[in-house]
Amino acid sequence: MYDQLKLDNQICFRLYTASRLITQAYRPLLEPLGLTYPQYLVLMVLWEKDNQLVNDIARRLLLDTNTITPLLKRMETQGLLVRTHGIVDGRQTLVSLTRKGHRLQEQVKNIPSCLSSQLAANGLCADDATTLASTIDRIINTLKKQ
Repeated sequence: MYDQLKLDNQICFRLYTASRLITQAYRPLLEPLGLTYPQYLVLMVLWEKDNQLVNDIARRLLLDTNTITPLLKRMETQGLLVRTHGIVDGRQTLVSLTRKGHRLQEQVKNIPSCLSSQLAANGLCADDATTLASTIDRIINTLKKQ
C-alpha cells in the first residue's frame, strides 16, 4: 500500500525532473543570447503571432498573468518587446516584438535541433520523442480540464 508513496513511483516526480533537466539543457544555448528559458517561451509565442494581449500569452503558456507580467517587464527593459495599453480597453496590455526581438528568431533557429541532437545522441529517437510528446499532451489536456 505504501509502495505508491515512494518517490520513484510518482509520475509527477519524473515529469518535474525531466522538465528541470530540459530547462538546464537549454541554458548554455540561451545564455550567450542573454535569454532565460521562460523568455525563450514568450518569444516563441510572439514569433508565432506578434501583437498579443498579456492574457493571451499567459493562456498560451498556461501561466497566470501575475507570473508573466514581471517577465515581460524584464524583456521590455532588454529591448525585446514593448507593452502598450489597449486602445479600446486601457486595462488590457498589448505586447509586441521590437526589431531586436524579431532578430533573435534567426539567432535561435537551430536551438531545437541542437537539443534534439543531444537527446538522439543518448538514444532518444524521433519516434520516442513523438510518443513522449503525445503522452505529455494527453496529461496536460486531462489536467487542464480539472
